[in-house]
Amino acid sequence: MAQTLLDTARSTPLLLLGRRADPDSERGTICPGDVPAPGDPALIERARAARAALGDDLFVLGHHYQRDEVIAFADTRGDSYKLAVDAAANGAPTIVFCGVHFMAETADILTPPGTRVVLPDLAAGCSMADMAEIGQVETAWADLRAAGCDRVVPLTYMNSTAAIKSFTGREGGAVCTSSNAERAMRWAFDNGDQILFLPDQHLGRNTAVLRLGLSLDDCVVYDPRRPGGGVTPEALRAAKVILWKGHCSVHGTFTAAHVALARARVPGVKVLVHPECRHEVVTRADLVGSTEFIIDTIRSAPPGSRWAVGTELNLVGRLAQEHPDQQVTFLNETVCFCATMNRIDLPHLVWALEELVAGRVPNRIVVDADTRRWARVALDRMLALPGA
Repeated sequence: MAQTLLDTARSTPLLLLGRRADPDSERGTICPGDVPAPGDPALIERARAARAALGDDLFVLGHHYQRDEVIAFADTRGDSYKLAVDAAANGAPTIVFCGVHFMAETADILTPPGTRVVLPDLAAGCSMADMAEIGQVETAWADLRAAGCDRVVPLTYMNSTAAIKSFTGREGGAVCTSSNAERAMRWAFDNGDQILFLPDQHLGRNTAVLRLGLSLDDCVVYDPRRPGGGVTPEALRAAKVILWKGHCSVHGTFTAAHVALARARVPGVKVLVHPECRHEVVTRADLVGSTEFIIDTIRSAPPGSRWAVGTELNLVGRLAQEHPDQQVTFLNETVCFCATMNRIDLPHLVWALEELVAGRVPNRIVVDADTRRWARVALDRMLALPGA
């Protein structure tokens, strides 16, 4: 019998960051070793020296949401999937991924088995990915089967653990990104009657309603913390899209009030947001798109353009610096960095690089063979999507 939601909740350990680790959890919580002090004036020089010593044996990936001092040492930057693909194409024996845990897992899945993928701080997780634990998803799948939902295709957003990607592959589904979520949903409906969309409810809802023309009533939200997901079997059977109750802790902070305030304060402003934002934000924005779409939009905009951007603050600040001929502001007045992404700072990067110079491989991310196999199946289905 599937483990109940309450039992799952009771068995999930509550760990304090930086104190200890649970070997059975999906991500670590500690950074072993002596990390340099943030105030060390030699940090930049130490990073340069270690990077030079490692030469072509090392490839450093920097996610767009990283701090500027970390991005400065990245060989390439991009969103999570682009960086994992870049890692696989580069062929370097060692990858240092300046991102979060699920991204490093994806890099390990896509690179050859001998490639060493290092995450400078194991506590750099993703709140959204952590909102879908594999035991919860297996319970939800059993609930769907018990409700008579027999032709459900699971789709998981790239921002999910390797275990969830593997589950999706085993059950006939695919991975998607914010750029190809529409194609993935159309493919899923060609292969089934319903979709279980993990783990971001907002991307799933915005794609289903604004791209596929479904109604809000066609979507229900499955809450893994409630018996049966808090949804009746009848409602599960009637739904076209079953949305997992998860969200991005950054994009979820933007509200319709922020959009209204931006328009009142900056005449002629264009509101540009990520599809992980709430439905009421996306429907009030001028443009909606992935991280790469946001970057490309501002890069190609004419001088004098005014933008209020709803995405992570490190990226918005970098866009403002790189495009001084435009007015680029943060949609939310409250400073909102991605807290877990920001755990990858210069001291942790220096520590990881110097460990590698010393012949030690710190914080290596390794996905087990079976998980890797089925996660790769789900990723390959995404790559085979029409128009991909």
